[in-house]
This record gives sequence, structure tokens and C-alpha cells, in this order.
Amino acid sequence: MLTLNNIEVIYDRVILVLKGVSLTAREGGITTLLGANGAGKTTTLKAISGLLRTERGEVAQGSISLGDERIDRLAPFDVVARGVVQVFEGRRVLEHLTTEENLIVGAHTRRDGAGVRQGIERVYEYFPRLAERRGVQAGYLSGGEQQMLVIGRALMSSPRVMLLDEPSLGLAPMLVEEIFRIVQRLNREQKLTVLLVEQNAALALAIADHGYVMENGRIVIDGSAEQLRENADIKEFYLGLTQLGVRKSYRDVKHYKRRKRWLS
Repeated sequence: MLTLNNIEVIYDRVILVLKGVSLTAREGGITTLLGANGAGKTTTLKAISGLLRTERGEVAQGSISLGDERIDRLAPFDVVARGVVQVFEGRRVLEHLTTEENLIVGAHTRRDGAGVRQGIERVYEYFPRLAERRGVQAGYLSGGEQQMLVIGRALMSSPRVMLLDEPSLGLAPMLVEEIFRIVQRLNREQKLTVLLVEQNAALALAIADHGYVMENGRIVIDGSAEQLRENADIKEFYLGLTQLGVRKSYRDVKHYKRRKRWLS
């Protein structure tokens, strides 16, 4: 459904950030994009959603397609109208609006009032906690509730593809597991295609069908989630396990010099 074909992203017409990235988010599946901070994951999502222009960036080469239609030259509003919506890192709720008002804002591409109301009730079905907090200003919600809200707000546009950027960031493990279960349910019940950017590699690979690993603006390895879970380098550098199955400390993993297997 969503295909990136050898794209290069440049900022300020001089800084090359993405260097020939190709990936496919399969229709009706969950695809994860893994990598360390600064690898280019969020830039990849912004290239898809058309938001690079707000940061003086551009897709200089390659193409991004949704089905048979190119979307890399579209404005962000038009990308959303085609069915691709991004959930940003950091839970960017509209703090002074209520929970329900935030959801209504998410339906800005729609013109059917009855459909918007049905969409709100559908969000409340998936996130009952939001129904209880519908009249509360979003700035007073907990971190987990805000994450539920931004996912629910994205659902209000009836997307075909959802781009999720670090949904686990700053949340307690139990809340993270709850949100990931809901993402799986949305994928299964709504046939929602998901492209998930996540640093929690173990959790991402537990729900994904396929995965890509990015380093320094390039895709260095890809495969099924099962293949990546069994890959020795993924185990060591992203899951924190040695080949003997002994968990290493985060400091050891972070500062360990990566073996040059990726590009072999």
C-alpha cells in the first residue's frame, strides 16, 4: 500500500539526511522501523506525511506512493485526505481544548456530521477511558490518556495508513502494553495499515509483521519480524542480548562499537 522508493531527503538544500531509503508498509499489516536516535526514522515519517516543508526539507530524489498514486509532492492536508495520518512523538494534544474537542479537530477533512459523531463513539469504544474524560481539558490528562487521545484523534480522519512515532515514549510499561494491544486490535478489526517507529525493539517486533532497521539515514537490514528477532546483531544492539542469551547493560550496548555486518 505505502511504498518509499529510493528517497533522498535534504534540508536547507545542503544537509543530506535520508540516503536512498526504500521500504514498503504492506496493506493491512504492521511494519516497524527501528533505529537509534538520529538515524532518520522521524524524518522518514515526515517525508511521507508532507511535513518536511515546514522544516525547510524536501524529498530531493525518489518517490513515495500510496497504491498507484504518488504523494510525495502533496501538501500535508492532501496526504491526510488520501488516508495517511501521522501520530507525532511527544503526545501533541491541544491542551486547552477538551478531549472531545480534540477528537473533533481530528475530523477536519470530513464534512459528514453523522459520520464524525460515529467516529467519536468508535474512538470511545477503543479507548473507554477517553469517554470518561470527554469534557476534561486535554492538558489535564495523564501521559497515557494523552497518547490514547492522539491515536484516537488520528482515527477521526478514517485513515487507511497510520504512522506512529514512538508511542511508548515516557509511558509506564503497563500503559505501553495496553496501547500496543489497542494498535493490534485496530490493525485487525479496522484493517488499518500501520508504520510504527519505535525504540522499544522487543515490543515493536512482538506486534509487527515486518521490520526495517535504519542507521545513519540508510536501511541496513530488513526482514520478517521473526527473522529480525532471531538476528544476532538485532539481539545484541537492539534487544540487549548476547549470543549466550545474557542481557547486557544499556551502557554496554550503547557504547559498544557496532560490528560492520549491516552492509555486508
